Amino acid sequence: MKANATTSDDLPMQPESSRLRWMGALLPFAVFIAVIWVLHHELGKLQAGDILAVARQIDAKVMVLAALLTALSYLILAVYDPLALRAIGAKVRWRYATLASFIAYAIGHNLSMAALTGAAVRYRWYAPVGLGVAEVALVTAFNSVTTALGFISLAAISLLSGQSSADSVLHVHGGWARAVGIALACIPVGYLALTARRERSLEILGWSIPSPGIAIATLQLSLAILDMCVAAGVLWCLLPSGGDLSFIAFAGTFAVAAVAGVLSHVPAGLGVFESVVLLTLPNLPRDALLASLLLYRLIYYLVPLLIAGAIFAVRELSAHRERLRLMQRVTTTYIGAIAPQLGAGLVFAAAVVLLFSGATPAIDTRLAGLKRLLPLPILEFSHLAGSVIGIVLLILARALLRRVRAAYHLTQILLGIGMAASILKGFDYEEALLLALVATFLHIGRAAFYRKSPLLQERFTPGWAVTLVAVVVAVLWVAVLAHRDVSYSSELWWTFAFKSDASRVLRASLAVVIITALFLSANLLGPARPDDSDDEAGQLRIARGILPLARHSLAFAVLSEDKRLLLTPSQDAFIMYQVVNRSWVALGDPVGSAAQFANLIWRFRELSDQHGGRTVFYQVSDEYLPLYVDLGLAALKIGEEAQVYLPEFSLDGSARAELRQARRRAERDGATFEVLPRDQSAGLMQDLRRLSDQWLAEKSTAEKGFSVGRFSEDYMSEFPIALVRREGEPAAFANLWATSGKEELSVDLMRFGNDAPRGAMDFLFIELMLWGRAQGYRWFNLGMAPLSGLGAHPLSPVWHKVGNFVYRHGEHFYNFSGLRRYKSKFDPRWQPRYLVAHGGLALPRIVSDLSILVAGGLRAVVSK
Repeated sequence: MKANATTSDDLPMQPESSRLRWMGALLPFAVFIAVIWVLHHELGKLQAGDILAVARQIDAKVMVLAALLTALSYLILAVYDPLALRAIGAKVRWRYATLASFIAYAIGHNLSMAALTGAAVRYRWYAPVGLGVAEVALVTAFNSVTTALGFISLAAISLLSGQSSADSVLHVHGGWARAVGIALACIPVGYLALTARRERSLEILGWSIPSPGIAIATLQLSLAILDMCVAAGVLWCLLPSGGDLSFIAFAGTFAVAAVAGVLSHVPAGLGVFESVVLLTLPNLPRDALLASLLLYRLIYYLVPLLIAGAIFAVRELSAHRERLRLMQRVTTTYIGAIAPQLGAGLVFAAAVVLLFSGATPAIDTRLAGLKRLLPLPILEFSHLAGSVIGIVLLILARALLRRVRAAYHLTQILLGIGMAASILKGFDYEEALLLALVATFLHIGRAAFYRKSPLLQERFTPGWAVTLVAVVVAVLWVAVLAHRDVSYSSELWWTFAFKSDASRVLRASLAVVIITALFLSANLLGPARPDDSDDEAGQLRIARGILPLARHSLAFAVLSEDKRLLLTPSQDAFIMYQVVNRSWVALGDPVGSAAQFANLIWRFRELSDQHGGRTVFYQVSDEYLPLYVDLGLAALKIGEEAQVYLPEFSLDGSARAELRQARRRAERDGATFEVLPRDQSAGLMQDLRRLSDQWLAEKSTAEKGFSVGRFSEDYMSEFPIALVRREGEPAAFANLWATSGKEELSVDLMRFGNDAPRGAMDFLFIELMLWGRAQGYRWFNLGMAPLSGLGAHPLSPVWHKVGNFVYRHGEHFYNFSGLRRYKSKFDPRWQPRYLVAHGGLALPRIVSDLSILVAGGLRAVVSK
C-alpha cells in the first residue's frame, strides 16, 4: 500500500522547493530594506511637520491640473481593455469593457503584482458575459505588452531628445544615452514590424500570441505613449521649482522609477518609486520633493481607487434599488464574492494605519482638547490598545482571506475597539471613520466567512511571514525617524504625560514586537498540524467508517489503497488524493459529513500550498463548485457522467428493443447472471484472475490507477461481484461500488475472458440495472464520457474549443464519441464533471501530471 500520510519527506525535491519559495519571498523584503535605507539616508534630517507644511503651500491650480491629468490618464487606460478584446476577437460591449478596464487598473495600481491582480478583477468582471480564463489571460497579456511599450518608448524619447537633460537626470554619458535610446526605440518599431506581417500569431520569446494587426498595434503604441506622458505629467506639474528640469528629461526618470516599482512586487511600488525619484533628482529640495510624491500618491492612486470602488458598488446596487427585499441576495452574490479578498486587503490597510498612527506623534491641537476632557490613564491605554489591535488585525487579515468565521467575528470586535481607541488617543476621527467603513464592508459580506476553522490552525506561508515582519520593521523605522530628536534614556519607559509621545511610542513598539515574535514562533516553529499520520492502516480504518455516509459510489475508490487521505479532526469526512510532481490531485468531492466539506477543502488547499504544490480537484460535481471557486481556482468541464434512474428503468417499449435483443442473444449463447456477496467470492479468485489477465492481454494495456481499482485478491474481496457465466463457467465479471443508503450503484473493474458470449457488456449492464432496481437502488452510474457536452458557441472558452476538436478528431487515440453513443442507449441523465485547478500556464503541466497519475506512471502513458 502506498503511504497515505503526507509528509515533506514524501515530496520530490522538497528542500530545494522550500528554499526557492523562501528566496522568492525574501527578495521583495530585501528590496524593501534597501528602500528603507535610501529613504532614511535621503530624508534623515526632515520632520514630518515640515513635509506637510510644504504640501499645504502647493498652489490649488497645480492640484487641479494634476487631477485633470489623472482623469485623462485613466480615460486612456479605460480604452486598453476594449482594444485588447478587439485584438483577440472577443465580443463584449464597449461601455462594459471600459468600466472593467478602469476598475482593474485602479485596483491593480494599488496592489502588488498588478498584472495578476488586474487579471483576477477582470475574471470576476468578464466571467458573467462568457469570457473564460484563457480570454482574460490574453487581455491581461495584451495590456501588459501595452504598458511595457509605453515605458520603453517614454524612456527612449527622453534619452534621444536632448543630451543635457539626459545627462543631468539619468546620470548617463551623452553618447551612451543615445545608444541606449536607439536600442530601446528598436523594440516598439520591431513590434510594429512584426504586426505588419500577415500572420495570425506572433512568436515572442517562445510564446505564441494572437497578432493584433498593424492598425491595432499602432493605436496600441500611441495610447501607451500618450498614457505614460500624461501619467508622468501628473507628477511633473507637482514638482517643486528650482531644479531647471524639463518634462522630456523627467519622463526618463519617471519611466525608470515606475518599472522599478513594478519589478519590486511591493504593493503599488510604494517606497521603491519614491526612492528612485529621490536618487535621480538630487537638485530638488528633499522636503518639497517628498511632499510632491505624497500628493502624487494621493491624487493618482488613492482617489481613483475610491472612485472605482464606489462605481462598482453603485453599479451593482442600482439595478436592484427598487427591490429592497432582495438586498441580502444582492450583497451575498456580489459583495460576498469579493468580501474575503477585498476585506482582507482593507483590514490589512486599516492595521497598517493603526500601527503607523501609533508610531507618530499626535496632533498637538487635538491632544490639548483631549487633555481637558480625559484622564491621562485612558489616553495611555488607548494608545497602547491601538497599536496592539493593529498588529492583531494584521495577523487576522490572512485568516479573513481564508474565509474563517472566527476571524471575521474577532476582527469586527477589534475594529469596534479600535474606533474608540483612535478617538481617545488623539481624536483621530479619520482613523475611526476608516475602521467603520471596513467594518461595514465586512458586515455586508459576512456570509462569505463560513469556515469553522480554529484560528491557530491558519498557518502563515513564508510570503505572509516576511510581509508581517516588513510592516513591523517599517513601523519601527517611522517611530525612530519621528522621534529622533528625543534622546533615549531608561526613564522614557516609565514617563507618563500628555506630551510624552516618545514614551507611548516606545511602549507600544515593544508590545508590537513581542506579539509578532510570539505569533511567528508559535506559527512557524511549532509542530505541523496533525493532518497527516504514519498510521496508514488506522487512516483507512477511519475512512471505512465514513463510507456509509457516501452519496456517490466513487468514494469506494479509497479502498484501492493507492491514495493519501486528509481527514477532518472529527473523523467524519475525508478527501482522497495523491501527489505527482507538484500537482496535489484530489479525486472527486469530499466524502462524509457535508457540514465539514468547506473546511476540509480549504485545508487541502492550505496543505498543498504549504508544500509548494498545485491544488487540483479531479472529476468533481457541480454541487460543490462554489466552494472550489472560492479557493481562487478555475473550473474546467471535462465531460459528463451517465446516470440511469433505476426506478424508471425497464426493457419494455420499442425504445428498448435493442437492449432486449442483446439480452436474448447472450442467453442463447448460454449466458447467466448472478451477484455474489463479499463472503462468497473467495473461491472464484483464481478464475477471476484468469479472466482479468486475458482481458489485459487482449486490450494490450496495463492496470490503471487512482480513479479506478487494480485487480488484486485483497481488493476484489472488498466488494460484491457481478458474475456472468457461460455454460456454467465464469466468463465475465465486475466488482460493484454500492453506497450504503442505496443512492448509487456502479461498476469498477469490468473484465471479459476469451470465451465471453457476444454482447457480454450489454448483458452485464442490463442485468445489473434490473438487479439494482429490484434491490431498491436509485441510480446506476455508467461512468464518464470524457470531453462530452462541452460548449460549442463561438464565444465558448478556449478549453471547450480544444476539447471539442479532440472529441471530434481524436478517435484514433480514444473512442470519445463512440463511448457517448454506447451509454446513450440506456437513456441516462448526463451530469457535468469538472477539473478544478490553477488556470493559465500551469494547466498543461497539471493535465500531464493527471495523465501520469491515472495511467499508473509515465511509462504507461507513453506505451498505451
